[in-house]
Amino acid sequence: MLITVDRRDREDGMRDVEVLVVGAGLAGLRALYGFRAEGFETLVLEASDEVGGVWNHNRYPGARCDVESYDYSYSFSKELEQEWRWTERYPTQPEILRYINHVADRFALRQDIEFQARVDVARFDEATATWEVEVQDGRRFRCRFLVLCLGQLSAPKLPHYPGQDSFAGETIVSATWPKDRGVDFTGKRVGILGTGSSGMQMTPVIAQTAAHVTVFQRTANYSVPAANAPLDDEEDRQVKANYAARRDLMRNSPTGLGFLPGKTKTLDVPEEEREAVFEKAYHRLGFGFALAYPDILLDEKANDAATEFLKRKIGERVSDPDLRRKLVPDNHRFGTRRPSVDSGYYEAFSRDNVELADIRAHPIVSFTQDGIITDIKHHELDVVIYATGFDALTGSILKPDIRGRGGLRLRDKWAGGPLTHFGIGTSGFPNMLIVGGPGSPSVLSNVMVSIEEQVDWFVAFLCHLRECGVGEVEVTEAAEQEWTAHVQERARETLYMTADSFYNGGELPGKPRVFMPYSGGVRNYRRLLQAAATNGYTGFELRPVPKAVEVAHDH
Repeated sequence: MLITVDRRDREDGMRDVEVLVVGAGLAGLRALYGFRAEGFETLVLEASDEVGGVWNHNRYPGARCDVESYDYSYSFSKELEQEWRWTERYPTQPEILRYINHVADRFALRQDIEFQARVDVARFDEATATWEVEVQDGRRFRCRFLVLCLGQLSAPKLPHYPGQDSFAGETIVSATWPKDRGVDFTGKRVGILGTGSSGMQMTPVIAQTAAHVTVFQRTANYSVPAANAPLDDEEDRQVKANYAARRDLMRNSPTGLGFLPGKTKTLDVPEEEREAVFEKAYHRLGFGFALAYPDILLDEKANDAATEFLKRKIGERVSDPDLRRKLVPDNHRFGTRRPSVDSGYYEAFSRDNVELADIRAHPIVSFTQDGIITDIKHHELDVVIYATGFDALTGSILKPDIRGRGGLRLRDKWAGGPLTHFGIGTSGFPNMLIVGGPGSPSVLSNVMVSIEEQVDWFVAFLCHLRECGVGEVEVTEAAEQEWTAHVQERARETLYMTADSFYNGGELPGKPRVFMPYSGGVRNYRRLLQAAATNGYTGFELRPVPKAVEVAHDH
């Protein structure tokens, strides 16, 4: 049996648990359910006062998932699959949050969650092979295993401009949207900084009530229509009758999106046929347009064909020639930065109250008390919204002070870029597991599929350790070096490194320029995980509980 720490609350105020999960978003809840089901005493620490993670915080108008609702859901319970009724093809933030809360209530998960518990420090104690964790309010915890479920896009980044603090109007960050009050834009002049998914989704919604909206665009982005629609009872019945086959297809696809790209390459078909395939994908697949052909993200000429099609489609949605020139991307290929899905973004610029400020051509000079000055205009504003994205993939993990063997700081170890084995562990940090970490498919996949794949593997791993009496497990340096090199090698087979993006650290000045998600596909990644488990968990050193702990428990 796995020997654990004493589970009683200690006299020094330290609370002991077997598995400590950080984060109560989709990954954290799934981890809690999985570990608890196998008898591991598990506790979740959540920084906010509610479950939901990114879907609890990103409450901005128009927030919507770019994965179909039936696929953006848990598969661990057949009863849950059948009883939950999605209302739209691509779910909105409120509906996703209702689903997450339903799961938390239905499976009694809240009883094992400590809310308003933001982790400040986590230190590995080599003498006992345990982690000591402290949250901001001083609460302290000790655990055998530390499982980080902090999300890939959950650490907001903000720009820095002269005079920002002088702005007297309201300032809102899209990633931490106010949830304790409504935000009324009626009659207000609104500035939106950022044209990623958040900016593109909120612009047409806010424009419906605001007196004026100015969109400050540094980089024009590709977007395809969300193709959203209500779900009728017949479609719901058909999906639920064939859910098992649908799930199997998702798990065996490259992206977890539930369909496979064809085997025919983009340029191996006549132009007329290719145009028809693009047209169909454009009006139905959303983000999945990138899989209309298997080589769109691999071959420059294939990508050129897809890129030119999308530029043409964007142009058709923008009537003004000058606006069209600014809104059509010209400095990166389609898919090399995360494309968006939108509902009326380009059409919003045909409204009299919507204006584009091209800050690449005319940079922001400074903020003022009542607006923003570019080098050609003073934009008077009542509200400024930062839809400026995230310190992706590593930002949330490196925010706490995590110290491993010998006091090594994780942020120091990863100073040149993340080093992991399978994206789930790093040497020098025993008994620490990461869900959706750099080096795993994460943002290049339907994250729900990747979350469940990893969590189930983790649970089986800990069961194996318990059966073998293993108290400490650590990634080897050789394994993480080999995997990190493999991640970069697979990335070089694609077009991803031809543009700066949050995939490769290009979203922040000074961030290491390395490719972070695994581009080898969901199916291939799962096979590699399974092979490692079958071969005795290759790449990990398994050690017994330290003698001092064994002696203490004998007494």
